[in-house]
Amino acid sequence: MPLAQVNGIELYYERAGSGPPLLFVSGTGGDLRNKPNQFDGPLPRSFDMASHDQRGLGRWEKPDVPYSMADYADDAAGLLDHLGWETAHVIGVSFGGMVAQELALRHPQRVRRLVLACTSPGGAGGSSFAFHEIEHLRGEARARHMIPISDIRRDAAWAAANPDQYEKLVALSAAEPFADEPGHAAGARRQLEARAKHDTWDRLPEIRCPVLIAAGRYDGIAPMAVQTRMAAQIPGAKLQVFEGGHLFMIQDRTATPAMAAFLLES
Repeated sequence: MPLAQVNGIELYYERAGSGPPLLFVSGTGGDLRNKPNQFDGPLPRSFDMASHDQRGLGRWEKPDVPYSMADYADDAAGLLDHLGWETAHVIGVSFGGMVAQELALRHPQRVRRLVLACTSPGGAGGSSFAFHEIEHLRGEARARHMIPISDIRRDAAWAAANPDQYEKLVALSAAEPFADEPGHAAGARRQLEARAKHDTWDRLPEIRCPVLIAAGRYDGIAPMAVQTRMAAQIPGAKLQVFEGGHLFMIQDRTATPAMAAFLLES
């Protein structure tokens, strides 16, 4: 099991592929035991890719103490140290995009090119959906609440017209295979607490590496208006919109290849 001692706690990570180094930072509740995941897509064909369970999640240690977005960014930088990577490309998805912003701001010399996917800057630029406000919802109740927000096309009318597909989505979204593990609930709560305080808006103009903002046209978690503002706030950032909701990387097969092409630009 690949483990790294980072910032005083033990981090679980995986690594695969060949090519330029790429750190893939996953979203809220991310756990590398959930399959398929980022290692099952096309990125390892073009990159030496690493990804990790973030603090409080998966096979990380789960200390029940406050976490900050700076902690998550420093964890990512610590993993780069462990891997011997002076610099790397970075893809941050959803919550991982918030971490990636902090990484590029706190450790600017480490990030070559940056993809911020379905994420937000917080503050005056706008925040992603406030997951901490629905922490009381679990399982199917949470899934039914989030489906029309994750993809605004999946509203009540769509659910009524596509009952079988809707129920499959509910079952898939409701699955929490590791919910009963020791520390899981506390770690998830601590992540949401850190996420609620995320605000890089005023600092975004300090990002100097090339940036791609990747957005889902029908994403209600990280809405298009927020993506547009974020792209305008980062010098030289490119905005690319894909056909899907918050899961556009799965829904639009052109999305991940477009991200890879951006990262491989010279």
